Amino acid sequence: MATIYIDNKPYEVKDGQNLLQACLFLGFNIPYFCWHPAMHSVGACRQCAVKQFRDEKDTRGKIVMSCMTPAADGARISIDDPEVKEFRASVIEWLMLNHPHDCPVCDEGGECHLQDMTVMTGHSYRRTRFRKRTHRNQCLGPFLNHEMNRCIQCYRCVRFYCDYAGGRDLNVFGSHHHVYFGRYEDGILENEFSGNLVEVCPTGVFTDKTLKKHYTRKWDLQTAPSVCVHCGLGCNTIPGERYGKLRRILNRYNGEVNGYFLCDRGRFGYEFVNSKERIREPLIRNKDNGALEPASEERVLGHLSNILYFGAKVIGIGSPRASLEANFALRTLVGPERFFPGISEKEHQLTSAAIEILRKGPARTPSLRDVALSDAVFILGEDVINTAPLLGLALRQSVRQKPMEMVKRLNIPLWDDAAAREVIQHEKGPLFIAATHGTKLDEIAARTYNGSPDDLARLGFAVAHALDPSAPAVPDIGEDLIPLAQSIADSLKSAGSPLIISGMSTGSEAVLHAAATIVWALCRDNGNAALSFVMNECNSIGLGLMSGGSMNGAFDLNKAFDLVEEGKVDAAIVLENDLYRREDREKAERFFERCKHVIVIDHLFNNTAAKAEVVLPAGTFAESDGTLVNNEGRAQRFYQAFVPEGGIQESWRWLRDAMTASRRPVQWQSLDHVLSAMANEMPVFRTVAEIAPPAGFRIAGQKIPRQPHRYSGRTSIHANISVHEQKPPDDSDSALSFSMEGYEGMPPAPFITRFWSPGWNSVQAVNKFHCEVGGPLHGADPGKRLMEPTVSGEISYFQKVPQAFEPRKDELLMVPLHHIFGSEELSVLSPAIAERTPKPYLAISREDAGRLQVDQESELEIVISGRTYRLRGIINPSLPRGVAGLPVLAGLEGITLPAWGRVGRKA
Repeated sequence: MATIYIDNKPYEVKDGQNLLQACLFLGFNIPYFCWHPAMHSVGACRQCAVKQFRDEKDTRGKIVMSCMTPAADGARISIDDPEVKEFRASVIEWLMLNHPHDCPVCDEGGECHLQDMTVMTGHSYRRTRFRKRTHRNQCLGPFLNHEMNRCIQCYRCVRFYCDYAGGRDLNVFGSHHHVYFGRYEDGILENEFSGNLVEVCPTGVFTDKTLKKHYTRKWDLQTAPSVCVHCGLGCNTIPGERYGKLRRILNRYNGEVNGYFLCDRGRFGYEFVNSKERIREPLIRNKDNGALEPASEERVLGHLSNILYFGAKVIGIGSPRASLEANFALRTLVGPERFFPGISEKEHQLTSAAIEILRKGPARTPSLRDVALSDAVFILGEDVINTAPLLGLALRQSVRQKPMEMVKRLNIPLWDDAAAREVIQHEKGPLFIAATHGTKLDEIAARTYNGSPDDLARLGFAVAHALDPSAPAVPDIGEDLIPLAQSIADSLKSAGSPLIISGMSTGSEAVLHAAATIVWALCRDNGNAALSFVMNECNSIGLGLMSGGSMNGAFDLNKAFDLVEEGKVDAAIVLENDLYRREDREKAERFFERCKHVIVIDHLFNNTAAKAEVVLPAGTFAESDGTLVNNEGRAQRFYQAFVPEGGIQESWRWLRDAMTASRRPVQWQSLDHVLSAMANEMPVFRTVAEIAPPAGFRIAGQKIPRQPHRYSGRTSIHANISVHEQKPPDDSDSALSFSMEGYEGMPPAPFITRFWSPGWNSVQAVNKFHCEVGGPLHGADPGKRLMEPTVSGEISYFQKVPQAFEPRKDELLMVPLHHIFGSEELSVLSPAIAERTPKPYLAISREDAGRLQVDQESELEIVISGRTYRLRGIINPSLPRGVAGLPVLAGLEGITLPAWGRVGRKA
């Protein structure tokens, strides 16, 4: 610890910080623009000035930039010295010279960092009267609105986009006071994290274009803590609602998970909540005309009582996108032996294998924070930018860890970003990528390898054997793979925190076994070795744990289909799942033909809902409370942002009501009751109730408000019903209130509905919620890990090494290609995401294209598992010979990959 003196008072601060970090940690308000806790210091804006003194006798001092000055032991500074206050005010004044007078109509108004800093410095009156410099704005695609006239040249945007996120199509142009931040021409920003510019920019240059289409002032948004549902990483979010419509998603800081950032799918994929495909009232099929018709809740429950009578043979089909509570309620209704996870046999097999490896092996699964600190990484079979985008962003930071040793040797502070990048230049740490095709991260990789899933597994086992000769050897290994495997093994072995990443993308259990064998070999000598599996959906791990992690296939979707085919099922309840996405269309059609009664609980009208006898409207993540378990095994709670209109309610409440209607009542009046029952019945979830305080939690006798204290129009919202202000809805499931009344201080981390502090209306207020700047939130980051390695004694390696891939003469091996925009079921219903979604295609290698006489954009005919598809062809040079890529997109659902298929030119 170091002792610094601020206005002659001593304070203890952590070593290795700069003065700005130290002062913010201590609660002092120092204005700043260019500094960011994730991107550190460059000293560009000159706004964070303080006066530094040599010693207690120095009365004159000198003005320094606090973000560029170490908080050294004995440092003496003044924040309130008149000269430095005048300097900071002058900086604001010159920044405002060309800034427009448009605060009342600016999209950023009300949570603008520039507004906050202007007030903080005391600048309130413009002395200048001349024409302002103006710029032409650009069209940057469906996600972002561009208003360059509001720019104050802090350089944050290009530092994040180019330096931090690896983007190449946004930059700064010009010089002196004529600088322009944008693209070289109008066009879509290509980086997958471009939406973070909304929060990174301290002014209104980059704003949320999806919000602009249904704009609401920020202080009129009702918000709640939530979790992203668009991949398996569990990024923390803050959804905002007004007039019963979800308006936007903001990042919610969690130091162990997503930190300060979100991917564009997580930020802009929310509009499925407002989709026309929403189910908003119960539906029952009319026996006379076969149409689904609206029905009252009483009628629906009465109908269910006839279907779910005592003794009826009922099965439940769960979902990896439904909460733990909803899946548990379904399991309770039908019984554990008749509950099926609702995923294909292949996916069930892979998920079960991953969970068993993580629970029984010696390697810990890392958080995203741990990933960013890894100093050697091997990705085996996963395209992480498209399947788990924030994991890719963390890997971009991990390749800096090894080169940062040069910075440390030169005694350059790690927070001095400009100096550190000058030292590092283009140096990268060891990142190795083995995938079926080229990936976006190849540009920062030391070595890459493309092969079939079996060949990827063989490379993985070769690396493990190079690390530990007792691991299985790879027969008939190619001469080109031996030096590659040795190079990967050497880098991993010499690292302090090596990391292996794999996942479900290849559809190969052998790839998972190879990844596990590598990390287990590393664990013999390095307890810091980690293994991360990318899961398909937001609750894949939670559903797998609930299913017991069984690997015998007894509980996959095929078994449910078999029971229906055998006439052993009277009714099936499908929970938040479209079975046409999980299995072959013919199998699904057969299931619906043979099953007597199908009950669907979902929030979107899909192909499965269209076949149901009864459809019950479920709440989305923004309209319900629940728990999801991410790929790390971290259970996290999400909370209802608003009460939906119509007959929508949480899935678990529909299932509770169904149990009551079928004379199997449970005493579940709140979420806490469901959590308690789940913890009692399933020991793996015994700590889930501890993720957040219970519904009865109060601070000073008050709930925590979802609405900010400036929230307006509470009476006018319902003026068409009554001119009197209505009583806010009750919330029996959480300690949050649907009101602006409540505790206005700092709530526990799981209940943070917004980041706000007096004088800090922008997202920069997050610094006030940290134990230390850039560290965990007060009281620890939200979530609780459910899985830890338990192995003791000797490690037993996987022994089965697949044979080398042999291309076939008349067929190609189809492997899945994932897209960040289009491959995920929910986000694709958001108009902005749909605009970025590619059309279906088939990717083939250059060699196979020549053999088949196929040109770019040729019309192809593909036959897979007896079904014929007509797609445009795309030549992908990174694909190996004999392998073709089939994208995971709408219109190509229900295909179990990898699979062999025939390809030819369309007749």
